[in-house]
Amino acid sequence: MKTLQVNTTQNVKINFEIANAGQRLLAFVVDNIIKLAYFYLLVKLIDFRFVGEIVDQDYWSKRAVRILFFLPVTFYSLYSEILLDGQTIGKKVLRIKVINIDGFKPSILDYTIRWFSRIVDFNFFILMLILFRSQMNGKDFYIWLGLIFLIGKLVGFFMIVFTDRNQRLGDISANTVVVALKDEASFSKTILENIKENYKPTYPNVIKLSDNDARIIKDTYTKAKKSKDYNTLIKLRTKIEEVTGISKAKEIADVNFIDTVLKDFNYYTQDK
Repeated sequence: MKTLQVNTTQNVKINFEIANAGQRLLAFVVDNIIKLAYFYLLVKLIDFRFVGEIVDQDYWSKRAVRILFFLPVTFYSLYSEILLDGQTIGKKVLRIKVINIDGFKPSILDYTIRWFSRIVDFNFFILMLILFRSQMNGKDFYIWLGLIFLIGKLVGFFMIVFTDRNQRLGDISANTVVVALKDEASFSKTILENIKENYKPTYPNVIKLSDNDARIIKDTYTKAKKSKDYNTLIKLRTKIEEVTGISKAKEIADVNFIDTVLKDFNYYTQDK
């Protein structure tokens, strides 16, 4: 079992179990069943000859229409990982997800680099082959489709098997790794709160808190919020205000106040 050790900005070492080749292969199978189902429904429900006649008689215009219909499959992994926080549907089923090797949530640029690098897996060439299948006889088409698919996917599979962190080219390029989500609780501790790159802090006085203070606040806040223990939230807020000297936020709800404090602490203590 391969692991990834992350040293957080709060000097806490967290170990993640890296998703193995089998888990990623099964996630890949689930995702491709979804893609194939989309292809099947598309071909069954849409008469491309009819669509082409409506658009134009020009050969390339008809091909452009087909490309538009197939774009959801081409960009499937990209928009899935962005919208589902590092997961596709297949990754959700297998309980694995993409994270940055430093333990943080990958940026949209990271996800884009991972997706673009899939060209090595020949996804682009498979799409082109399908779009221009009318130029080939049935036997040649399926032979080429099978070869391109097999060779391309084997490249990614063997990279996952033989690299130290089970990374394919996209992971290496984007500085990401795929981890098993039985470590999801630990993942939440790698950073106090997820913050956007353009995040603007509200309470500079949070720097009066120590790392240990912040960890206690986070743990207490999470448990109290989950159990709806409002008395504990009130006491926690009072203690934070006492230690930090923050006193200008009386109109803000306890949950929102504590959440902002944690995000601000993360902002001021993270590596720039």
